[in-house]
Amino acid sequence: MKTECASCKKKYDIPEERLPRGKKFSFLCPSCKHPIEIDLRITPAPAKGMSPSITPEAVQASESAESTALRQKILKSLKDLPPMPQVLMKAREIMDNPNSGFPELSRVLETDQAIAAKVLRMANSPYYGLSGKVSSIQHASVVLGFKTVGELVTMAGSSSVVGNALEGYELEAGALWSHSMAVAFGSRIIAKKKKPELANDAFSAGLIHDAGKLILDKHVAQRKPAFEAILGDGEKTFLDAEKEILGFDHGQIAAEACKKWNIPATLAIPIQYHHDPDQSNGNVLSYILHVSDSLALMSGIGTGIDGMLYRMDEKALGFLGLTAEDLDAIIGEAVESAEHMQKDL
Repeated sequence: MKTECASCKKKYDIPEERLPRGKKFSFLCPSCKHPIEIDLRITPAPAKGMSPSITPEAVQASESAESTALRQKILKSLKDLPPMPQVLMKAREIMDNPNSGFPELSRVLETDQAIAAKVLRMANSPYYGLSGKVSSIQHASVVLGFKTVGELVTMAGSSSVVGNALEGYELEAGALWSHSMAVAFGSRIIAKKKKPELANDAFSAGLIHDAGKLILDKHVAQRKPAFEAILGDGEKTFLDAEKEILGFDHGQIAAEACKKWNIPATLAIPIQYHHDPDQSNGNVLSYILHVSDSLALMSGIGTGIDGMLYRMDEKALGFLGLTAEDLDAIIGEAVESAEHMQKDL
């Protein structure tokens, strides 16, 4: 398929097999960094038993009466969520306590052998240049440092939460985890440029920013025709469709899940607004997460049914002091780091 950048007029020929058929997507022009949008969606055929004259507006109206009841049902379902691994929560408490250190962190990790084993595998990865040299959690804490081991614990613990396949969002097993890893590393890179003291929180928020998809997945799967009808004209985002049909978008329900998991507001707020940072009252981490998530999606990492059906906030780059030239380097480093870590998980 041939396309052209609207800004610099450079032409590109994209192989058909690389195109996400039936979806709208965008990527940055390699030459001038201007976003290039391609819409391959078609107006969906009416579902079996549905009148051919039905419109997106009619579907929206029929769903609105159900939305309030469904919202309450989804909220109640939070009580059935699997708990965040306890070792992860305890490790975060230790990391946030200025009076804690290596011994306390080591003792907590040693209570969960599965996570401890993952931490050791990652600590011994070529990424850290210590292949085969780290023999214990205590040793890892000493040679890698307190904060780095904390990040390893977060990765190991959250992999069990966001690693499964999601039928509704059409994400294969591991796809959401790959996306989450790329967003986590990208968020940390951006935080170090904008506000270094947020780097650790940026990484943690990136790993679980899409946890809301776990909660909404079955509801999305059950209502595919309604989503297709609302999105068919290309005017609305997937976030709009989630809100109209389910009563929540996946960021909002993730913030509710954070309360159940006792995740602090410093992470819950950016997770809630990672698609709408302008609604966060200037929360820096919301903008960081938003840009990193957008870059990962534009790069095709973890794109499912929602694909590129989101929009990057036009003010986000300026708010963070980033230029278009910064973006390639950020996502390149983030993807490389994520790929290294995934091999060892």
